Amino acid sequence: MANDTLAAIGEALIDFIPDKTGCDFCDVTGFSPQVGGAPANVCVAYSRLGGKSRMITQLGNDPFGEKITRALRSAGVDTTHIRYTNEANTALAFVSLAADGNRTFSFYRKPSADMLLSADNISAEMFTGAFALHFCSVSLGAFPMRAAHERAIDLARAEGALISFDPNLRFPLWNDRSALKEAVLRFLPMADIVKISDEELEFITGETEIERALPSLFTGNVRLVIYTCGAGGAYAFTRSAKAFAPSVKVKAVDTTGAGDGFIGSFLWKLHSLGHTADSIGTMTVPELTEILSFSNRFCAKSVTAHGAIASYPGLSDMG
Repeated sequence: MANDTLAAIGEALIDFIPDKTGCDFCDVTGFSPQVGGAPANVCVAYSRLGGKSRMITQLGNDPFGEKITRALRSAGVDTTHIRYTNEANTALAFVSLAADGNRTFSFYRKPSADMLLSADNISAEMFTGAFALHFCSVSLGAFPMRAAHERAIDLARAEGALISFDPNLRFPLWNDRSALKEAVLRFLPMADIVKISDEELEFITGETEIERALPSLFTGNVRLVIYTCGAGGAYAFTRSAKAFAPSVKVKAVDTTGAGDGFIGSFLWKLHSLGHTADSIGTMTVPELTEILSFSNRFCAKSVTAHGAIASYPGLSDMG
């Protein structure tokens, strides 16, 4: 079987999007439920472009869990490996939007069903035919899902999949920021690809300039670093090459899921060009630039609509 499937592990949740922007939570009069969660978003972005994707998570036996499963399935995501539990509810996130589309979050996740997925629930068949395994830091706290990630990474690598890590920092979910940093630094060397944003760089590396931070990011298995700067464009670095692509100028309505759309579309384009974990470290500047430009266009289309997965374009929409 060809390795052509993107697997993602972590949280799938409901984002409650406010009916007003540019105001505090207390001034919002209504919220609209949208399926989200970074790993789930990445799966949908990959599938919308015509790829195969597979979500690995645990949801509550509740209407929100059913809503997530239906939405992912209708978006073309393989939901075979989603588990359900009565031990906790599906995670919820209430979002507040500033006038420029940027967000703050309030999470209902103490604990949520995804946090209780254990290493015993992870099996090799989840990674059969996997091109890549993608994960974030939300599920790397001191609960069972952390060990599930470790086992997933080991099994995926054994199947020949590349490992993609987007820290995707969510500070409100951590009582101790030092524990978050420790978790990121522990898992970072396990990845082949690391995506980091300009807002996350200093917290993770202690540096404010990406060039100065690269030595600490190229650790362990890391062969490709993606650095996103929002309206400032995006960079990609291997140990021997550097590429940049400017952002596409649009009026952002809602940036929810934009970073997830970026890495999902990046991984899709990477696979479409025939790259694997063994080849990404030798990619050329033109190749890297082509992929960055594609992902920037994907994001530009995404942020002009509300929600995350509802806003992701298909390949025919990319122009």
